[in-house]
Amino acid sequence: MAKEPSREAQALAAQVERDGGRVLAVYQEPVGGHWQLFCLLPRAKCEASPYQRDLSPTHVKRLTEAVRRLDRFVDPIVAVSPRGGIYWTPNGNHRRAVLDKLRVDTVPAILVVEPEVLFEVLPLNVEKAHNLKEKSLEVIRMYRALAKEEPQSTEEAWAFQFESPHFVTLGLLYEENKRFAGGAFAPILRRVDRFLKLTLTKGLEAREERADRVREADEALGAVVAKLRKRGITHPYVKNYVLARTTPLTRARKTLPSFEQTFRRLRDSLEAFDVTRVRYDEIQRSAIMGAPE
Repeated sequence: MAKEPSREAQALAAQVERDGGRVLAVYQEPVGGHWQLFCLLPRAKCEASPYQRDLSPTHVKRLTEAVRRLDRFVDPIVAVSPRGGIYWTPNGNHRRAVLDKLRVDTVPAILVVEPEVLFEVLPLNVEKAHNLKEKSLEVIRMYRALAKEEPQSTEEAWAFQFESPHFVTLGLLYEENKRFAGGAFAPILRRVDRFLKLTLTKGLEAREERADRVREADEALGAVVAKLRKRGITHPYVKNYVLARTTPLTRARKTLPSFEQTFRRLRDSLEAFDVTRVRYDEIQRSAIMGAPE
């Protein structure tokens, strides 16, 4: 090291040693020159951050088998320490869970000195690709934590961390119902949901109201699907098909209606939808056309 580590880095290194870990190196990362620690942390004191997605048992099992086959662990987790005696990983929770299953004593980790970077690291979590539900739940958990820690900040201030406003709204819906049809509503939400200029505390109330509007539309959609089912029409793509034909949005429109107008009109269209004009082969054809490449 050409420089003396910062006081914060030295204090964190001393904390790791007190907590029963071992600091292998204190270094400056190459992009911003920030001080970081490469260390072995006590496994029992490493936890998932409370804001990220839930573990995928399938992914943990696959990773565990790979580590056992290789007979070594080569990919350190990223960690921060919100306080002494505890270390959260915003990036590497599946790897941490693997070491839990293998009951090792220590966890190799890159320990970031500034705990507030926790919220900056979450968007870099690429250990396992997020699906829509996982991403939305991760964002709403982060939102709730920030509403307590930074209540006067706004959604716009955290736009990078949240990535897209519709993840916040969907997160509230997934919290209530893990089987919510988020994929069907996401194309509409992506176009009309916007980051709010309100503080996070007030913004959460506004988001609850937006979630209510989506929930009302989902109930109307469920009624349409039930009618189609009675006619013998069942298909995994049926919700997407119905929404595509009742959405008040069109690709040609340059000026979009507001969030409230969109979902009010959508609910009205769903309630007036004529199920007798739907044919199964149309849904099949739409599913093929709408499938990702």
